[in-house]
Amino acid sequence: MADTVVPAPDIRAPDLTGLGVDPNRPLLIVDVDEVLGLFMQGFGQFLKARGLEFRVERFALFQNIYEPGAETHLDIAEGRRHYDDFFRYGCGEMEPAPGAAEALRALSRRAGVVILTNAPTQARLARARWLGRHGLDYPLVLNSGPKGPLAAALAAQVAGPAAFVDDLIPNLDSVAEAAPHVARFQMVADERLRPLAPSAPERHPRIDDWRLLADAVAEILARAERGAA
Repeated sequence: MADTVVPAPDIRAPDLTGLGVDPNRPLLIVDVDEVLGLFMQGFGQFLKARGLEFRVERFALFQNIYEPGAETHLDIAEGRRHYDDFFRYGCGEMEPAPGAAEALRALSRRAGVVILTNAPTQARLARARWLGRHGLDYPLVLNSGPKGPLAAALAAQVAGPAAFVDDLIPNLDSVAEAAPHVARFQMVADERLRPLAPSAPERHPRIDDWRLLADAVAEILARAERGAA
C-alpha cells in the first residue's frame, strides 16, 4: 500500500511466506490473552490451586492477587513469580473466548491470520498447543513490549490491507503510531473486565463480541480493498 510505514531497521519480523501466509491477501493480526483466550479466568484458577485469591477489582494483573482474606495485594515481585509459573505450567488450561474460533475461521477465508502475543519464550510450545486444541491453529509470533513495530513489519509484507485486534490500549496506540494504515479494534473477552478496561473509541473501535467483531473486521478489510482497487 502507498502509505505503508517502513518498520525500524532493528525490527526483524518472521517471513510471512515462510509461515504459510499469502502476502497477496489481507492480513489479520490477533492477540491471545483476553482476545482469543480468557486469560484472567485461567490465571485465577491457577492461583486458586496455589491457595491464593484473584480478585477482578481493577484492570490490572499483580494488584489483583491476594492471600485469602488479605486487604493488601500480594507483593508485585511474588505476583510476577506466579505469572511466570502460569506460563510455564498452566497457560494451556485456559478457556477460549466464546466465538473466537468460529470468527477466525470465517475471517481466514478472506485474510491471512497471524497470532501476535506478548508471552515468555518458555510459553511458546504450550501456547501453540493450546491454539491448535481450540481450533486456532494459525501462525504464532511471540513479542515483547509494544506491538506496533512488529505489527508494522508484518503488515509491510502484504500487498492488501491489514487489521489488528488487542485488548490493551497501549498496544493499539503503538500500532497506530508505527503503522497508521492498519485498522485497529479493541476486544475484551472477559465480561468481568469489560467495565474496568480503559478504551479509546475515537481511536480504536471496541467490540467485545466475536461475532460482531468478525463482521466489522471483514467490512473494513473489504472497504480498504475496494478503495485500493
